[in-house]
Amino acid sequence: MEEYKKRLAITLAETGALFFGRNLVLKDGRPTPYFVNFGMFRTGRLSKELGGFFADMIVHRDLADQADVILGPSYKGSAIALTTAIALYVNHGRDLLFEYDRKEAKKHGEGSEKESLFVNRTFFEGCRVFIVDDVATSMGTKVELIDKVNEEAKAKKINVMMLGIGIAIDREQTTALYDKEGRVVPGEKGKHAIAEFVRESGIPVYCVAGIREVMDFLYNEKVPVLIEGKRTPLDEKTISTFHQYMKTYGTD
Repeated sequence: MEEYKKRLAITLAETGALFFGRNLVLKDGRPTPYFVNFGMFRTGRLSKELGGFFADMIVHRDLADQADVILGPSYKGSAIALTTAIALYVNHGRDLLFEYDRKEAKKHGEGSEKESLFVNRTFFEGCRVFIVDDVATSMGTKVELIDKVNEEAKAKKINVMMLGIGIAIDREQTTALYDKEGRVVPGEKGKHAIAEFVRESGIPVYCVAGIREVMDFLYNEKVPVLIEGKRTPLDEKTISTFHQYMKTYGTD
């Protein structure tokens, strides 16, 4: 396990960004024994750490010399793009542009002359864009962002290449299935959203770490984790519950 993955796992545990609890529910309506909340990376130090994890992954994957622009979807992804670009420069000597999108095109100020869906206007002919974000479930946010990039490129009459997408944690989980009334079907797996996205778009997706390796590392190293409001190393019951959950809803 790479060092940056270990650092991410420990930071998730120390901050309480990773926690276990009863009656937790995902946005899609399914129950979950754990949750990862990157909103806990809310200080200067932690923001710097998060950018460092992404930067180390990008360098480890030999992507740093291929990318021109680090792009983050607003709002949370915009901060990740900024801190990743800073970490790439400070830690690895690679000075890249960073960008994030608007919710609607700006039409005043510098936007008066030509509307733009992006704040920093960094795209140029042949530029290679790498997207960063905290998590990926349905990939819907990423598809919307790519559509915005394509729209911007078309308006500027330039070619923009999507180099890849980086996410902090891969939950390694399939999407939910729903019945005719729109209710979640418990115990049933949906699609592997990331694999389907890669297959359809041809754009690779990278993760700083997968949730299975994070949990196994924390368990083996006896790192205290927030479990039902108390900090304690993962015990047999908790790790077994996690692995059973992954058998039920996880990707192969």
